[in-house]
Amino acid sequence: MFNRWLCLAFVAMLGLPAQAQRFGYVDTQVILEKMPEYAQAQSELEKQAEIWRKEIEEKQAAVQKMRLDFEAEKVLLPEDLRQQRLAAIDAKEKEVMDFQNKIFGIEGQIYQKRLELMKPIQDKVYAAVEKVARKRRLSFIFDKAGDLVMIFADPIHNYTDIVMEELGIADANSGTTTPNNKSNNGKKSNN
Repeated sequence: MFNRWLCLAFVAMLGLPAQAQRFGYVDTQVILEKMPEYAQAQSELEKQAEIWRKEIEEKQAAVQKMRLDFEAEKVLLPEDLRQQRLAAIDAKEKEVMDFQNKIFGIEGQIYQKRLELMKPIQDKVYAAVEKVARKRRLSFIFDKAGDLVMIFADPIHNYTDIVMEELGIADANSGTTTPNNKSNNGKKSNN
């Protein structure tokens, strides 16, 4: 009985007219690389990361100096003082490791700084993508730069340049083909 209803439902669905889905794709990596604010955010992030790297290196150098000083003096120290110095070195080493993890760990300060700097830029790109999708009546826009693997993508469906135009960063030398079979140099395709 259940199979009969399932078959009837399937046959009924086959009879319905299929609504055409329009789609396109963009390469957000290309778009981001053309945005001045992205380059500025990347530069700011690198500067901050370099400051934190130097701070960590200084802390590691201090621990190394403590260890070298201890090695030079340990034969002259009584056992209890040796243990205290080793414990202090280990504690300092752990402090440096914890600091490094706090900065460069999975959700460390560098990750938070990246989110803080990149989110407004990504929001701007996504708003432009949405605007283009609505103007062009697209059902889907895929991101070629994302984790979605595109084995083949016909350039006619590439909306990267149109989104860049929407953002005011169109580049005539990007080498991509816009939908409507126009290349970036304005010549029509013969296809």
